[in-house]
Amino acid sequence: MSARPFPSTPGPRVWAVGALCHAVADALEARFNPVTVTGEISGFSRAASGHCYFSLKDDAGQLRSAMFRRAASLLDFTPRDGDQVEVRGRLAVYEPRGDLQLVVESLRRAGQGALFEQFLQRKAKLEAEGLFDPQRKRDLPVMPRAIGLVTSLGAAALHDVVTALRRRAPHIPVVLAPAAVQGASAPGELVRALQSLYALGRNGSANEAAPVDVILLVRGGGSIEDLWAFNDETLARAIVQSPVPVVSGIGHETDFTIADFCADLRAPTPTAAAELVSASRDLWLGALDLMEQRLGDALGNRIDQLSQRLDLAASRLGRPSSAVGRQQMRLAHHAQRLRYAMRARLDRAARAQADLAVALPQALVHASERREDRLERIESRLRLLDPALVLQRGYAWLTDAQGRAVTQAGMLAPGDKVVARLSDGSAALTVDGADTAQRKARAAPRPRTRPTQGE
Repeated sequence: MSARPFPSTPGPRVWAVGALCHAVADALEARFNPVTVTGEISGFSRAASGHCYFSLKDDAGQLRSAMFRRAASLLDFTPRDGDQVEVRGRLAVYEPRGDLQLVVESLRRAGQGALFEQFLQRKAKLEAEGLFDPQRKRDLPVMPRAIGLVTSLGAAALHDVVTALRRRAPHIPVVLAPAAVQGASAPGELVRALQSLYALGRNGSANEAAPVDVILLVRGGGSIEDLWAFNDETLARAIVQSPVPVVSGIGHETDFTIADFCADLRAPTPTAAAELVSASRDLWLGALDLMEQRLGDALGNRIDQLSQRLDLAASRLGRPSSAVGRQQMRLAHHAQRLRYAMRARLDRAARAQADLAVALPQALVHASERREDRLERIESRLRLLDPALVLQRGYAWLTDAQGRAVTQAGMLAPGDKVVARLSDGSAALTVDGADTAQRKARAAPRPRTRPTQGE
């Protein structure tokens, strides 16, 4: 029996599953997108890829949502289960499973739209006035004398900060200026608390051991409404007027307020703010131990160097007693040499004196004899030169009228008076004539010489 064909009359369209999912996605895209949805986050998770997955729900239903890594990187806070949020995105169908999902392109806390716009406007105004200028930011003190703290007495941030400071730097005093951190009165109380600490920062106080060198402005996390007091303009100007650095630790790491931009430094949490202004005591003690060790090593090395110099000097100088002993030995040696030298000199002088006693008379006798011989020779010569002896041999000594000796005939002329001294007296004489030897030679006949050949 052959099969009967289906009737050719028109009927409902038969869809393939994928085609139907695609058609539904197109219809959603054309009918709803883009869409803004508000609801409560449930089942939030962040994958290793950076994508975020969660559900948006309210009392009437829930919608699976996905926020891909690019959009998630733009979040300024970390979403948590229970957060009321407002998301903007597009509806889509995840065709492999046929699930309806909302692909989120932006996400913010619900109800923050008007407040967030007000925040942005105030932030732009104060930034234009220079309240956020990095040039006016100051470095934190390395070792503050006291830390000022502004927060609520009932806030968990107070416990976190005090616990961190007590653990890290129990030696640094903390001055608490309590103030409300939420509500209509919070901005004014925060300003007054800061100003009370500013007075301690400028002048100190008789009741405080040291002035405040840094101030912590902290509170725990919350919604934009909870943190709105820290966006107050008066508070922002009060922070900028602080005479000491101000560290803000408001909310969680993703929470930002205008107070954070005005502070000298923003910490991600209150505990982190306390850690920024208080170096760990163990760190300082370790540094002191290291400095003590280095100082001890340096002193030890210096002492060793000086000891070596002292030993070297001692080896060159020796013991004072031994040096005195050596000097005494040298003095004794020199004294002995001096005695020997004096004794030898005295002996030489004595021997010389003895020799002189013997040789002097002999020398005197010899000298006397030599002088007598010389005297006799001189006397003999003088006798030989005595004119009287010559006169005794028949000679006469003639002098002219003036008493001058007449030694040449040419000195006389006829008629001159002369005196002739003889051996036994003198006689006056008159010159009759005088012939000199030259005159006689001229008067004598010249001898005749032998004629030369041919004369």
